Amino acid sequence: MSTLNLDLTSEEIPEYGQESWTVEDSKKLYHVRGWGEPYFSINNAGHVTVAPQGDRGKTIDLFELVQSLGKRKLTTPLLVRFSDILDDRIERLNNCFFQAIATYNYPGIYQGVFPIKCNQHRHLVKDLVHFGKSYQFGLEVGSKPELMIALAMLDSPSHKSPEDSQALLICNGYKDQQYIETALLASKLGPKPIIVIERIEELYLGMEIGRNLGIEPVFGVRAKLSNRGTGHWGNSTGEGSKFGLTIPQILEMVRQLQATQMLHCLKLLHFHIGSQISAIAVIKDAIREASQIYAQLVKLGAAMGYLDVGGGLAIDYDGSKTNFHASKNYNMQNYANNIVSGVQETCHKAGIQVPVLVSESGRAIASHQSVLIFDVLGSSGLKLQPPTQVEEPQHLVIRNLWKTYKNISADNYQKAYRDAIAFKEETISLFSFGYLSLTERAIAEQLYWACCGKIWTIIRYLKDVPNDLQDLAKMMASIYYVNLSVFQSAPDSWAIDQVFPIMPIHRLEEEPQEHAILADLTCDSDGKIDQFIGLHDTKNVLELHALQSNAELSCAPYYLGMFLVGAYQEIMGNMHNLFGDTNVVHIQMTANGYEIKHVVKGDTITEVLGYVQYDGAKLLETMRLRSEKALQENRISLEETQLLLQNYERSLINYTYLEQ
Repeated sequence: MSTLNLDLTSEEIPEYGQESWTVEDSKKLYHVRGWGEPYFSINNAGHVTVAPQGDRGKTIDLFELVQSLGKRKLTTPLLVRFSDILDDRIERLNNCFFQAIATYNYPGIYQGVFPIKCNQHRHLVKDLVHFGKSYQFGLEVGSKPELMIALAMLDSPSHKSPEDSQALLICNGYKDQQYIETALLASKLGPKPIIVIERIEELYLGMEIGRNLGIEPVFGVRAKLSNRGTGHWGNSTGEGSKFGLTIPQILEMVRQLQATQMLHCLKLLHFHIGSQISAIAVIKDAIREASQIYAQLVKLGAAMGYLDVGGGLAIDYDGSKTNFHASKNYNMQNYANNIVSGVQETCHKAGIQVPVLVSESGRAIASHQSVLIFDVLGSSGLKLQPPTQVEEPQHLVIRNLWKTYKNISADNYQKAYRDAIAFKEETISLFSFGYLSLTERAIAEQLYWACCGKIWTIIRYLKDVPNDLQDLAKMMASIYYVNLSVFQSAPDSWAIDQVFPIMPIHRLEEEPQEHAILADLTCDSDGKIDQFIGLHDTKNVLELHALQSNAELSCAPYYLGMFLVGAYQEIMGNMHNLFGDTNVVHIQMTANGYEIKHVVKGDTITEVLGYVQYDGAKLLETMRLRSEKALQENRISLEETQLLLQNYERSLINYTYLEQ
C-alpha cells in the first residue's frame, strides 16, 4: 500500500505508529510467545531464531540459515525440518504422562504411538522411531501402505526383552485378508500388532485367518462414543462417525469371541473424538465414557489391558490459549493429568486393574518441527494519491468526491466513508448510462480510493473500529505475491480455513507499515491466504514490511516463514498447476552448532510431468522437430531456435518454482 502524504494535523488523527519499534513489539504483533515457545523467538538483529532443543540448547538464526542454504543451491520455497524438535516433543509428551502417573499413583504405564498418516516421509518416521525407542514409542497405521512402512521401520526387540517393553503397532483403518495376514505373520518378527476392529466383518475375518495360520490374534475394538469433538472434525465423531462399533455391536463382538473361546484375545479399547480438540472439557467427558466401557468389558471377561485414547491433543496455532478452533485452553500436562486421573478413578471404583494408556498424538508431536520458508516476488496495491486539484468544469460527482476527501478528519471519517461510497455508486450509474467518460470515471475512482486511504490512516490503530469500517483493512490491503503453492504446501489453509502462524523471518527490528494478503503462484482464485492469526480471533490482513529495491533484482529478498506445518500438510498437498514438492532439508544440532543431516531436492518439471504421464525426452524431441520445420519455412531464425530449445531443455530439469 502506498504511503500517504496527507495534510492532516496531529490533532485530527492518532499518532501513526511508534517513534521506536523494537523486536519486543514484533513478538507481540505476531504472538510469537504464544505459539512459538520454547522453540521460536526473535533475536536483537530482528531475525527469527529456532531453538530445536527447546530451552535446553543453542539457537539457530533462521534468516542466516536460509542464506547459507541458498549458497548451497537450496532455494526457496524451502521446508526446513528440525529433527531435535521432534525428539523434544516425544520427550515432553512422555514426561507429562510419567509426571501424571507419579502424581496420581497410577499403577500402570503409558505407551504412545505416532499416527503415520500425519507425516509418512521416511526420514521423519525413521527419526521418530529412533527418538521413541527408549519410551517404547510405537506407530499407528490406517492402511496397507502405512502398514508396510511400520513393519519395516519398527525395530525388532531382543528375544530377551519382556513383552511389555515392545513398541506397539496399532492397526486401524478398514482391513482385508492381506492386511490382517501380513500383520499377524509380522508378529513373529518382533512387532506387537494389535488389530483394531472397525467393522464387525473384520472380526470374523481376523478369527478365520488366525485359525488358518495358527496365530492367535490380539484384537482391539474402536468404540463410537456418544461424546463428540469440537471444531472442523467434530462431525466426524460421535455415534454417527465413519469408524468404529456401536455399543450393541461391541456386545455382539464379545459374544462371538466367547462362543469360540477367544475372548482373551480382546485386549484393547480404542476411541477417537477428533483432531485438534480445543477444549479440555471434551476430553474429560470422553475419558469418563470410554473408561466405563473399558471397565464393563473387563467385567464381561475380556482380557483387556490397553486403553487407546486416540488423537486430538491440540496445538496452539494462534497463541491465545483459549477454546478457539486454532488454539486450546489446556497444556500437555493438563491433557495427561485428565487422562490418567479419569481412568484411575473409574478403575478404582470398578475394582479392576488399570490399563496401559495409549495415545495417538500426531499433530502435537510433528507440527512444530517443520518450517516453510518462501520469498516474496513482488507486490501490488491501490494508488491512493488523489489528483492535485479538482475544479470546474469537472462533473459534480467528481467535485463532491474531492470535497469529501479534503474535509475528512478524525471527527467525521465515518460519515465521510458513507458519502464516498454513495458518490462511487453514483459514478458507476452515471458511467453506465453514458454521462461520464472513461477518464472521468478513472478520476472519480482515484478520489474514492484516496478517501479510503485517508480514512484508513485514521482508524488503523483504533482499538474499536466501527462495524461499517471493519472491512476497510482488507479493501486497502496490498497483495504480496509469494513463491509458493498453497495447494501443495498448506492445503489445510485452502481446504478447511486452517490458520498457521506466518511472519517475516527478518527485518523484525523495523515496524511493518504494510497490510497485505498473500497470493500464491497458481492460476486459481483460491490460491491465496487472507486469514491470519490474531489474538482470540483471525484477521484479514498480515502486517509486513515494504519491499526494498535492489540494484540487480526487482526487489531485495524478503522472506516469510509459515510455522507449525509439520503435520498433514506435506502428505496432503496436491500439484495444482503442476507445482511439485519443495526442497526439504533436515537440520540436526551438534556440539559445534548444527549440521545438514538430509537434503531432499524438490520436484523438477520433468518429474511432475511424469506424474501426469508425459515423457520429458519425447516432449523435447517434439519441440526439436517443430522448431526444425519452422526453421525450414523461415518462420524462425537459427539463433531463435537454439535459444528456444535451450530454454525448454533447461526448464525440464529445473525446480517447478520461480528462481530469482
